[in-house]
Amino acid sequence: MHSRKLALATLAVLTGLTLTACQSDDGGDDKAAPAGNTAADSSASADEQGSAEPSASTGSGDSSSSAGSGSSSGSSDSAGSSGGGASAKTGKCLTSNLKISASDATIGDDDPATVAITFENTGSASCSLNAYAGADLSTNAGALSAERGGKASIPDHPVVLKPGEKTYAPVWYPVNKTGGSGVRITGLTVTPPDETHSVKLSWPGQPSLPVSDSDKGQGVEIGPMGSIGQGEG
Repeated sequence: MHSRKLALATLAVLTGLTLTACQSDDGGDDKAAPAGNTAADSSASADEQGSAEPSASTGSGDSSSSAGSGSSSGSSDSAGSSGGGASAKTGKCLTSNLKISASDATIGDDDPATVAITFENTGSASCSLNAYAGADLSTNAGALSAERGGKASIPDHPVVLKPGEKTYAPVWYPVNKTGGSGVRITGLTVTPPDETHSVKLSWPGQPSLPVSDSDKGQGVEIGPMGSIGQGEG
């Protein structure tokens, strides 16, 4: 009887130990789970930090791209500036934008005598006069065209007139010393270089040219643009 009670008591103790061990195992599982979650959270945080680096790299790429665009824009501006710096050709002086006049420019007893033709730019922009103008004398013997003279060298570039500026071209003609009436000059027609429109002017020089069987009143010449610096005698 005593042995049976002892056996029952021993069985009860063993059963209690078994239950305690089971509870201890369950409690360990419960406590391990949060630890696992913490590790996962740490891993996730690390992943997020790792994924942030490409974002920074992408931002750097954007910055580089932006810098590239600025450089391209600068090149474009430079090219544009270069194109704007290229000066446009100055247009020729049109008859309609010129005030043309003539005056006696003979000094003393010079022979040939000189008439100066004045060209004044009355337009709003600069223009150019190249080489020779045309000069035709009206006479009682008909029209007489002035030949291109060689007394002055031809400028190696056109004469450029700003608005309001003037230049001159000389007309040289022989003085009538024969004592006769000679060839009477009644007018002067001037055509600017590279133009087809002319202006008619009064003749300001001596009234006649000498005439002979040999020259027939010839010997009238015109000098290149800018080859005389005086507009009046």
